[in-house]
Amino acid sequence: MHLTHISLTDFRSFSRLDLDVPRRILLLLGDNAQGKTSFLESIYFLATFTSFFAQTDRQLINFNAAGSPLSVTRIVAEYYRGEKQHKMEVRLIQENAGNGSVRIRKEILVDGVKRTAQEALGHFNAVIFLPRMMSIIEGAPEERRRYLNLTIAQALPGYARVLGEYHQVLAQRNALLKRLSERGGDAAQLQYWDELLVEKGARLIHTRISAIAELERIAIQIHEHLTDEKEVLRLSYQPAYDPLPSQEGQYSLRLDTPVLRTGISLEDIRQGFSNRLRALSREEINRGVTTIGPHRDELRILGNGIDLGNYGSRGQTRTALLSLKLAEVKWLKQKTGYWPVLLLDEFLAELDKIRRRRLLEFLEESEQALLTTTDLHFFDDEFLHNSTVWVVKAGQVSLQDGSHRG
Repeated sequence: MHLTHISLTDFRSFSRLDLDVPRRILLLLGDNAQGKTSFLESIYFLATFTSFFAQTDRQLINFNAAGSPLSVTRIVAEYYRGEKQHKMEVRLIQENAGNGSVRIRKEILVDGVKRTAQEALGHFNAVIFLPRMMSIIEGAPEERRRYLNLTIAQALPGYARVLGEYHQVLAQRNALLKRLSERGGDAAQLQYWDELLVEKGARLIHTRISAIAELERIAIQIHEHLTDEKEVLRLSYQPAYDPLPSQEGQYSLRLDTPVLRTGISLEDIRQGFSNRLRALSREEINRGVTTIGPHRDELRILGNGIDLGNYGSRGQTRTALLSLKLAEVKWLKQKTGYWPVLLLDEFLAELDKIRRRRLLEFLEESEQALLTTTDLHFFDDEFLHNSTVWVVKAGQVSLQDGSHRG
């Protein structure tokens, strides 16, 4: 999969941008705060229809356009998926909602046909690495759940639909639990919502178990290569409802103890989840909230048995995150049959020479990679010769003199 053309209108710092994109490796050169990261963000938005770090879509609208009660931000891309060419357009439409307020409406067109986000997910795939994504390892559990959800949804588009349905059921069940807690009533009312929660939640747990195990196998190999086999990476999935049977009086397992859940069937997860909800019903009514389920799952990233989120050095966590993102690239290729577009933002700054060289070797495998940098000295002459260099300055993009054109 690779981009051939992209057009931006009133997206972040770009008022208007219209460019053909080179096939292999593109370097975006420029000082900080010139628009390099925003350019990568626009491409990732085509894959997930959300920004990894903008809290609302309104933040993506160009400052000058955001002041108008009616404005349209557009991302239009032409790309190849295998041998077939496609076109995708995403519109963020800001319009008057009455009472002096505005609302943002999102429209998605794939090959000229309007689609919902769930329908369009997986049609264009991209993997992005940003320094601020260190929160995947160091941040709160919801950061890791969000990462998992965005990754899995690209490979398995139906996952996003089930996830959305699960959260709708969860909201209804929590509202009922709160009402029962405050006013009392018949606890049997929970049965209907329990059945729906179990049906959706079990599918999410089952999918996450497989996806994490597959990602881990790939990430282990990549991490060993990046670290000269000095570090072993592990992904420790800790589901809030754990389908593994526990023995009476058994001590809690150490965090770095490998746990195999891939052999557990979907039906076993459903039955166990249902039984656990029934056992917790009185406690959950008292608390007025659902206490177990995929919405409370955790994922910890370990290096040589150490929880990197708590004890990892800056270099360790950065390399681990890079290994995880590169594993995401290969996993998406395995699941979809197509290489995703790889987007790397200032990724070389904190890597030593050996890890830098091995990472650049990995890029040669990908079909298309876009990288940002403030300094071309991070790259050797051969790499630069095989790359196209664009200069980004104040929301404008130009081809560097003498750059390879791809």
